[in-house]
Amino acid sequence: MTDREWIDLIDRLRAYPTETEWLEFKSNYMGEADQIGEYISAISNAACICNQPAGYLIYGINDNSHEVEGTNFNPHSKKRKGNQDLIISLSTMLNPRIAFDVNTVDHPKGRVVVFQIQPASGTPVNFSGKAFIRIGTSKTDLAQHPEKARLIWMKGRDWSSEISADAKMEDLDPIAIAKAREEFGVKHPRQVSELSGWDDVTFLNKAKILKKGNVTNAALLLLGKPESASVLSPAVAKMSWILKDQNNKELDYEHFGPPFLLSGTRILDRIRNLIVRAMPSGSLFPVELTQYDPWVIREALNNCLAHQDYSRHGRITIVEFPDRVILRNEGSFLPGELGTVIRQDAPQTIYRNPFLADAMVELNLIDTQGGGIKKMFETQRRRSFPMPDYDLSNPNMVSVGIIGRILDESYSRFLMARTDLSLDQVMLLDRVQKGMSISKGECQNLRSAGLIEGRYPSLMVSGSIAKATGNAGRPIRKRSFDKQYYLDLVKDVIRTHQPVARKDINEALVSKLPDRLTHNQKIKRVQNLLQELRGMGKIENKGSRASPRWVISRES
Repeated sequence: MTDREWIDLIDRLRAYPTETEWLEFKSNYMGEADQIGEYISAISNAACICNQPAGYLIYGINDNSHEVEGTNFNPHSKKRKGNQDLIISLSTMLNPRIAFDVNTVDHPKGRVVVFQIQPASGTPVNFSGKAFIRIGTSKTDLAQHPEKARLIWMKGRDWSSEISADAKMEDLDPIAIAKAREEFGVKHPRQVSELSGWDDVTFLNKAKILKKGNVTNAALLLLGKPESASVLSPAVAKMSWILKDQNNKELDYEHFGPPFLLSGTRILDRIRNLIVRAMPSGSLFPVELTQYDPWVIREALNNCLAHQDYSRHGRITIVEFPDRVILRNEGSFLPGELGTVIRQDAPQTIYRNPFLADAMVELNLIDTQGGGIKKMFETQRRRSFPMPDYDLSNPNMVSVGIIGRILDESYSRFLMARTDLSLDQVMLLDRVQKGMSISKGECQNLRSAGLIEGRYPSLMVSGSIAKATGNAGRPIRKRSFDKQYYLDLVKDVIRTHQPVARKDINEALVSKLPDRLTHNQKIKRVQNLLQELRGMGKIENKGSRASPRWVISRES
């Protein structure tokens, strides 16, 4: 663009009555290096949703009046932490690496700096591992707006539907095709009589795996011969099963390539599904159960396959420990929030690879009625096993852990007896039992039902539950005494053994603090007690700051 065209563009953008989701004005640079990266993420994602050819972050313009004020900001000479060049550093922290151009324009009314930002395409743009979005004129976390994230995914290309120019029918595995026919017949029993008369191309067209006889990437994933994985490069068509011991030491592994229609059974065969015994309430005889329900493992694996972000060139991993299996796939969790999936109990509204997902439906790998994730939780509840652990902390990965042992048999019996509890409540209680965090709103849900006690966020199951499960002493071990009790205890230790080193005070008190606290939290609590007593003039330090020696103050 010429200087005149840049000036005309700036004036057209200034003419908008207010800033928009894809347009932000700044008077001047105020040292907000990381905020520029967040704005690039937010504006890129918003430009995608708003169908704009580009988004803009413009310095030198008043964000209220839209008058040109000019700026001395020179992004090409600015540095980030560590003396990194601002533009290069911002670019490396964006994922995916979208283009943004930085232009300095000598507007007649003053110097203006324009960031022209490429819209996101099919994948939300993250900055430093986090995606942002503009809501009106405010920048916010995209994770709080899953409906916006879905819109971005829907506007992207479907890699799985693309025809592979280098692939032919000969690249598909005959055994996998035969298995596909079998599963298609199970899914469509009314078409079984016609199925035998279809040749392979006709069948695979009707099963929505080919496109007018052309081999798609989805076809190669589900039905391709093992060597066809190279045709999909640079996408990685691989699942890796890894066996580890309780100390995270690798014991064995195996890699699985196409055809993935057959790989699920092979992976299930590698997972050691041992027998565990449980004693149901009111019975003298134990019940034998396998560690894992095969359907739960298969459902989690199929979700990994359907939602894998193949553009990230990563593999699906299945890591087996003695008491759990963890499955991971590349790509963010599209529904955004697990509770929404459980509550809505409806079919998936969007898949990262819709063509692949449709093919998996036709081959009986995915239930058309949806609700697969909820069914996983219900299955674990029915078996009295812990709920699946979804870890969504990494915005570019989904990890789900399936626990293969009963953590607390008496607690499991309680849940079996309390059929009045909703799945939501069971899931939240499961998190409390595991020492995991829940939100304040979720805490209030459980507290109002009398299911938990304790001060947020240090929660525990209520005394009534503990009594029902035969663990009445557990809440006492978890509950705090009054602060004065601990203050008096510290003073008694110091008075008896003064001068006292900090490690000796720790040894005396840590075991007395409630079990619900971690070791680090207990150490911090002791530190707070010492500081409070010192502030009250009750104790004083006769040693150094690094090696304190506590004594009772003469004034006390």
